[in-house]
Amino acid sequence: MRIAVLYWSKRKIGGTEEYLESIISELHNAGHQLAFWHEVEGPDESDPIKLPDGVPAWCVDELGAAFALDALRNWLPDVLFTHCLMDLRLEAETFKIAPAIFFAHAYYGTCISGNKAFSRPVPRPCHRRFGWQCLVNYYPHGCGGSSPFTMVKEYRRQSKRLEQLQNYRAIMTHSAHMRDEYVKHGFDPARVHCLSYFTDPESNFRNKRSQQEAFSGLSMPSSGVPTTRSGSSHTFEHAESWRILFLARMERLKGGQLLIDALPYVCDALNQGLQVTFAGDGRMRKTWERRAARIQSRTPGLHIQFTGWVTGNERESVWDDCDLLVVPSVWPEPFGLVGPEAGLRGIPIVGFAVGGIPEWLIDGENGCLAPGEPPTSKGLAEAILRCLRDPTTHARMQRSAIAMAQHFSVRNHLGGLIQTFEQALTF
Repeated sequence: MRIAVLYWSKRKIGGTEEYLESIISELHNAGHQLAFWHEVEGPDESDPIKLPDGVPAWCVDELGAAFALDALRNWLPDVLFTHCLMDLRLEAETFKIAPAIFFAHAYYGTCISGNKAFSRPVPRPCHRRFGWQCLVNYYPHGCGGSSPFTMVKEYRRQSKRLEQLQNYRAIMTHSAHMRDEYVKHGFDPARVHCLSYFTDPESNFRNKRSQQEAFSGLSMPSSGVPTTRSGSSHTFEHAESWRILFLARMERLKGGQLLIDALPYVCDALNQGLQVTFAGDGRMRKTWERRAARIQSRTPGLHIQFTGWVTGNERESVWDDCDLLVVPSVWPEPFGLVGPEAGLRGIPIVGFAVGGIPEWLIDGENGCLAPGEPPTSKGLAEAILRCLRDPTTHARMQRSAIAMAQHFSVRNHLGGLIQTFEQALTF
């Protein structure tokens, strides 16, 4: 099958781009012919999406819209696999080239800001159906910025996006939560497919290592504080420290401030040190760093570091130095691939019960859920304590985390993807 993947950028910014890099490689390895078509090359500070040898790529900004569309048309794709385009008129032109499938990684066409969350009076997910009522609630609930012109512009844009989605043969989502979102907005359930993300197939060796570590148990001193996992490369820098990781963009709705505010309570309740790593970058980084410094200065045993973006070996290093991943998102994450990635390595997870997170984070099994309506630092702290207070419970959650991650297989994902393509071609 000749599959053209369409996206707005060729740079890796987050989970969507990581997915595209992986799925293009997997489809290519399965014998399909791939092409990549994108609107812009930037942002320049991010690494490019790696394409297999021989996969052609066309950039609208470089070629111009007419030449880029001609290049895509002349390649004769059987199907277009689209993952958000910024230019809606350009998107409309692609429908004339081949049957199109849309993968909804986010709230495309169902929210003015795309956040699907209120910030006032307290941050919490929004469950409304998109419509003119959103204009009425935009300012009282703090749905976005302060400009009325931007509000109206984005409302019209999202309205057009929602209307234009009807031109796709099928809509794919990565969680039942997102599938329900589009069905709620009037789409035929038969045309909306749920196909969960998959964990990195190149991490199989790490999965095996994590299994050995998780099942090896803990070496317990008389104090009851874990020191070293027997046969493991994981050791505590200090005998009485747990290691917590935040790995995400540093934006307000990612909840980093709630995690920072929860840490003194966790330290005090455990009577142990905490080594906390914030890996990532974004608009809130400086604010969080200042807040973390103040809290660290008055909390004995708490050490917080900010590493910036981590890739390759650096990313593996932060995973290796982690006992618990915390995903404190206060917006309804459409899925949250970082959770299964942690599970692949035998790392339990804590997160708020919002969006698609409860579909892979089973409370008391592979980690703990904190209440998400509304999300609070106290609720997050209590969930963290449930994971770390008892080392035996933590070890059991390690094993469950691996079992959870194994449900997200590339084989199942590829099979569902090709089946959806074939159904679209006969629609």
